[in-house]
Amino acid sequence: MPAPQDASPGHAAAGRHRRVAEGFGTVVGQVADWDAPTPVSSWQARDVVLHLVTWSQGFLASGGIDLARPVDADDPLGTWRTHAAEIQGLLDSSAATDDFTHPQLGTDRLGAVIDRFYSTDVLMHTWDLAEAAAVPSGLDPVECEQLLEGMRSHDQMLRDSGQYGPAVPVSPERDAVVRLMGFIGRDPEWRQSR
Repeated sequence: MPAPQDASPGHAAAGRHRRVAEGFGTVVGQVADWDAPTPVSSWQARDVVLHLVTWSQGFLASGGIDLARPVDADDPLGTWRTHAAEIQGLLDSSAATDDFTHPQLGTDRLGAVIDRFYSTDVLMHTWDLAEAAAVPSGLDPVECEQLLEGMRSHDQMLRDSGQYGPAVPVSPERDAVVRLMGFIGRDPEWRQSR
């Protein structure tokens, strides 16, 4: 059954997170080897899940929101489900429209901050985990194209942040998912090279 529609400011962020988190969860459910290497140097498949959980816990804690539930490296699927439900609960609540102040990023609505930083990170790491598991990522090329266009205008700032490696050249004829991954520093041919 579709989620109820409303006009609240947090609705778009809640809907996007629900979709992106479910897509990531689908990939998580297909991982057969949690020790498999990933396109992120020195990460195993479980590290993708643990990164998304612990990074977002720390990020939100810096603005006074405590989601520091135990992280079980031996149960990435259960850890992901619990964490995704917590984030979704925030976005589905009135807290999504509250101001959230991050020490380095300033103040914005909580839903907008989660959408811009966390949900986008989940989307991008879906590809990493899918490659590690050798399953389709299910990413939407249209959404990836929009994200890529938005990120291009902040190229130098993104590189300077240290969160993205040097862009990997990708033919403009390739689909937007592959071009986005190349932009953020992933080798689109990684699977073939391992």
